[in-house]
Amino acid sequence: MTACDYSVVIPTVGRDSLGRVLDALSSGAGPPPRQVVVVDDRGDPAGSLPAAPRELPLRYSRSGGRGPAAARNVGWRQVTSPWVVFLDDDVVPQPGWRRLLARDLTGLPGLVAGSQARIEVPLPVDRRPTDWERNTAALADALWITADIAYRRDVLAEVGGFDERFRRAFREDADLGLRVAGAGYVIVRGTRQTQHPVRPVARWASLRSQAGNADDVLMRARHGTGWRATAGTERPRNGRHMATVAAAALAGASWARGRNGPALAWSAAWLGATTAFAAQRITPGPAHPAEVLEMAATSALIPPVAVAHAVRGWARLPGLLSDTGRAPLGQPRSPLALDPPRMLTPVRYRPRAGRVDPHWKAEAILFDRDGTLVPDLPGNTDPSRVTAMPGVPNALRRAREEGLALGVITNQSTIGRGTMSEAEVEAVNARVDALLGPFDTWQVCPHAPNDGCDCRKPAPGLVKAAAAALGVDPSRCAVIGDIGRDMGAAHAAGARGVLVPTRATRRDEIASAPVVAPNLPRAVDLVLAGMC
Repeated sequence: MTACDYSVVIPTVGRDSLGRVLDALSSGAGPPPRQVVVVDDRGDPAGSLPAAPRELPLRYSRSGGRGPAAARNVGWRQVTSPWVVFLDDDVVPQPGWRRLLARDLTGLPGLVAGSQARIEVPLPVDRRPTDWERNTAALADALWITADIAYRRDVLAEVGGFDERFRRAFREDADLGLRVAGAGYVIVRGTRQTQHPVRPVARWASLRSQAGNADDVLMRARHGTGWRATAGTERPRNGRHMATVAAAALAGASWARGRNGPALAWSAAWLGATTAFAAQRITPGPAHPAEVLEMAATSALIPPVAVAHAVRGWARLPGLLSDTGRAPLGQPRSPLALDPPRMLTPVRYRPRAGRVDPHWKAEAILFDRDGTLVPDLPGNTDPSRVTAMPGVPNALRRAREEGLALGVITNQSTIGRGTMSEAEVEAVNARVDALLGPFDTWQVCPHAPNDGCDCRKPAPGLVKAAAAALGVDPSRCAVIGDIGRDMGAAHAAGARGVLVPTRATRRDEIASAPVVAPNLPRAVDLVLAGMC
């Protein structure tokens, strides 16, 4: 068994690019996969699939054309490794992929159920991208996409795997991610990079893609009206499309009845909505006549097609919800030992960044300790139990390489309450410093909540003391933490704050935070970009 024990599952529809994926898996440093399962999802396969490189333990299976969700289920149920990496057959794992995958997966705490790659979408450099290319480029920022994502196999079994009622390559990945998060797990973004080239596509692809409106109906039924905010997907245009279709229908009815005044008004409303929609799609793209013509035509056709698919989704919903052949959903997990007493049900939220401030540049980042740098283990006096949160070592290394000073500001009221000694807290801090440091300053508040000190967060004392120790102004510091007290201390001291929510973060704290990041690496990215 290797240090990073994983298998790879690749659903395919027979694309030529599959051979490129297999070649990438067979080369480079890092542990090789224990198994590679390629699942042919063509209903009636025509032509052979590429032969496996000699180095790969490859197995071919069939899923009968039931869609990528079913194909992935066929694949992961055949493997026995702790981790299952899902790759699409049209991606290109970048050099060093196996080595970086091992780094991403090794040592993750049990709370982390998945690791998502960093997706790159190469776009043309000699012109502006087309509508299809822009849509593909959105994959780079998408959550939980199966172009390259690793899941713990036991978590897949716990939640029932992919829901096979999603027959298209659409929403089946978001549905799984929402169920995994709802079961109390975390999915992090790793360091490995995978390229997702823009596939050649036939004309009128934007019309065919409207079939996803039917899948969105199932997503709403399964996860509630707020599922988009949690999954980080785009806002729908369904309301505007329905208004456009209604205007067209009323215009047609008015013309048929000879009511010229209302007919002209409704026709103008339809034309205005369609023109605005077309301009929104045409303006960012190339000024090529064929592209402009297609965008203009499809902008008129998309609203009725989208509404028709949504109606189809609602019509088929009762049958889908009564489908006893779907994968079981699993039950929420019991609270983990990692969870502090403050634990709440995971709160749905949309990450948000600030605008780039060209006049502000961070000189230091100050981190909360528990729940931010390391898991929160209430009352822990054993340094050997301390581990780093996912992605934190690489994020700190990147910040140091950019020349930022790093410090830790932490409330440790267990000292003031007498439940832990100062020496025990220092031993835990030393372990954190050994794992992730050395940090340039440590600032600890040992007081109990009722002591009335000016250092316990959300008071500004720790931030100001850390800034003074580092020789920087508090206004040039960013504070990264997981709860409202961290953001309050940053604001009181004149520093910038970035909230990284955990299961301990309250809904009101997320709503009031100036900047919200999904994880610490992303929070560091925002600080380095001046977007906090």
